[in-house]
Amino acid sequence: MGFLYEGMGLDGFAALVGFIGVFLLLNEIARRSKMMSVVLFCALPVVLAVLVFYGPLGSPTGNTWFGWVKVVSALIGVYGFLLIRFTKLGEKKFAAYFPAAILSINIAEAVYREFQVYATYKTLTVDEGGILVLGGTWNILNALAGILTIVTLTGFVGIRVSKDRSRDMIWPDMTWMYVIGYTLWNFAYVYNCISTRSLYAGFGILIAAIIAEYVFKRGAWLQHRAQILSLYAMFSLSVDFQAASYFKVLPTYTEAGLMALSVTSFVFNLGVFAYMLYTVRKRKSNPITQEIYGHTASYRKTVLVNSL
Repeated sequence: MGFLYEGMGLDGFAALVGFIGVFLLLNEIARRSKMMSVVLFCALPVVLAVLVFYGPLGSPTGNTWFGWVKVVSALIGVYGFLLIRFTKLGEKKFAAYFPAAILSINIAEAVYREFQVYATYKTLTVDEGGILVLGGTWNILNALAGILTIVTLTGFVGIRVSKDRSRDMIWPDMTWMYVIGYTLWNFAYVYNCISTRSLYAGFGILIAAIIAEYVFKRGAWLQHRAQILSLYAMFSLSVDFQAASYFKVLPTYTEAGLMALSVTSFVFNLGVFAYMLYTVRKRKSNPITQEIYGHTASYRKTVLVNSL
């Protein structure tokens, strides 16, 4: 990772692998148990909030509005998904609009931050949260990519609950193209705007969600993403983990690296958008009121493995 990061030794690599493994494990524990979901996403946030408020815990992330907003918005997503999975709300047609809405809001928050960084930080500057950031054209490109990740959300009317014991929230129309496009956009966003923590807040938890999707439970990527993001957001707000030497893997802050990530993100998501338009036109389908990728192998496999 020399192009994007510096200071990655064997101890740093081991810490990153362990970091990913812990969040994967917690996600699986929560996914398989309604009781553990309540403990991790209802009881734990209260305990951590009290400890942060009274001082035993805390980190520089808590000095920014975005850190707190991200915890709250991620948890709201998890709560909504739990209601869809385990109550009769999941049987209501309007419930399918919630996942698309909460994901769009989360993306919009990040898009706003991209524009803010571009407008505010013209030179390498430490922001109010202790993060070293540099604004530039890359912020604009990735903000546009983020808007495309909202526009290309399709087929949410087809969201349903798996028929196995875990009762996962499955979104069949959210195919691998969207998942990869979102992952590239989000990693570029974190590298641009939360640079100091980007290896963990970006690469680490994004890879964990992809592993959860394609190794443990296919079709539930948004659920994986929300749970892992919530756990990380709570952890990051409570513990200044990068004070430990083996977590001090920092970005190179080169304009070439910043631009390369944002260009890749923008171009790929532009391709996802173009394919969506092509599919809509060819199949004469409506991406808001219909699932449009039912003809793809990815869609069919998701439906098959979840017995839907």
